[in-house]
Parts: sequence; structure tokens; C-alpha cells
Amino acid sequence: MTAFFGFRTSSTGQRHPDDDREIDSIPRPVATRKTEIPNGRIVERHHHMRAQLLYASSGVMTVETTAGIWVVPPLRAVWIPPLTDHEVSARGTVTGRSLYIHPSVISGLPVDCCVVTVSPLLREMILHAVEVPTLYDEDGADSRFMTVLLDQIIALPETPMHLPVTDHPNLAPIYRNLSENPADTRSLEGWAEELGSSTRTLTRLFQKETGMSFRQWRQQVRLLEALTRLAAGTPVSNVAMDLGYDSQSAFITMFKKALGKTPGKYFDL
Repeated sequence: MTAFFGFRTSSTGQRHPDDDREIDSIPRPVATRKTEIPNGRIVERHHHMRAQLLYASSGVMTVETTAGIWVVPPLRAVWIPPLTDHEVSARGTVTGRSLYIHPSVISGLPVDCCVVTVSPLLREMILHAVEVPTLYDEDGADSRFMTVLLDQIIALPETPMHLPVTDHPNLAPIYRNLSENPADTRSLEGWAEELGSSTRTLTRLFQKETGMSFRQWRQQVRLLEALTRLAAGTPVSNVAMDLGYDSQSAFITMFKKALGKTPGKYFDL
């Protein structure tokens, strides 16, 4: 089983400079870029002086920072604050559209990475924005359009698609195993026995390192892997079985509780 954590080994990588000077130097509050990221490709760790709203109209992205992993299926976007080192991976060919927003105009926008739901209206606005001239008239209609676009971004609802990660030596073996095999149903007691630790110690470490209990964290691993599979067209029954759920209904119940919709409805807007 190839989990979403595993993209790192499937590509030779595509490097950007640590500081994306091309975008950062554009003398406008909002700059844009179109990208096509082939299946399995990694855009290696880099950052921008600007904030970035990264939207994919097709394919599934994984964005990784030192704070964790965000999975971004179609009809969602990831918000990346200024100067945040991040790496982007693709499952399926990703058709990306990015808005780069100068720090002077991001008041009211999130201060941390997050995944947001893109409404049909915002989707059309993003697609239009990337066709606007780079040096648009700051006193003209394109500038007014960008202002309205920023208002739409401020109102975006966040979606819980974040997985905190840790390299703590007592938790790393669990992380590695579940990233490759999210169907593993082993209890924390079972892990404690295998690692020669105590359940109490691992419980404390999970809360300290991830802000979640072990059960919550394992469910998030499964949820994010489920999203990548569902977005690729894998049947719900197969996803439920592959991720270790006792039944399709149990998986659907978990999914709806976490994201507010059943798997069949999640990608409909």
C-alpha cells in the first residue's frame, strides 16, 4: 500500500530557490501563477515572502511543513502564510493555480497553514485571476477585482485536513508504520509492548507532540489517505476495506463525523 506520506520516494524532485524572487518582486498586491505538476513529482522545500493560496482543479496535493502535513483534494485549496517553508507533492497530474498575496494586504487571513473549501464562485474568480496581466492597472477594473477576490478568501471555511507529524524517537516507528500501512489496527498498548515503552508514556508523548490522542491521530492518518483514494475514484467499499474498517458503514460514519458529509457527497459543491 502506498500512503500519501510516500510521495517523497517517487520522484527525483523539482527544486525552487528558497526565496521565490520572481513572484516576490512583482510590484502588485496579488501575483498569480499556473503550474502543472506531474503525478509523483515533488516541488522541493521552498518559501515565498508572500502568502500563497494554492488551488488544484485536478489531482490531489500534499503540502508538508515542519508543522505537519495537509492533504488537498479537488475543490479545496491550501493557505500558506508568508515565509513558510513547504514542499508540495502530487498524486495524479495536478493542475495548480496559485495566488501570491503581499503581506501588507493579508490582514484577517489565517496565520497558520490550513485547507479551505473553494466555492464555485471563488473557483471561477481564481481561474480568471491567473489570466489577468501580471502588471495590471492598479487604478483599474483588474485591481478592483483582486480586492473582491481577497474578500472572498477571508470568508473561506477551513477544513480539518491537517496531520501533525513528529520525529520523536519514541513515536517515529509508529509514524513510519502507519504512514505505509494505515490499516494497522494495533492498539497503543500493543505499540508500547513492541517498543519496550509504557502506554502511559506513549499517551503523554502523543498529546505533547501532536496535540492529539493516539486514536485521534490514527483516524486522521486514515482520513487523509481516504481522501486521496476517493479523489482518484477508488470505490468507497474498497477504501473502507483497505484502511482497516470493519464495514463500509463504519467508514462512512467516521468520514461524515469528521468532514460533515458522506464520501459520496464530499466532492460535490
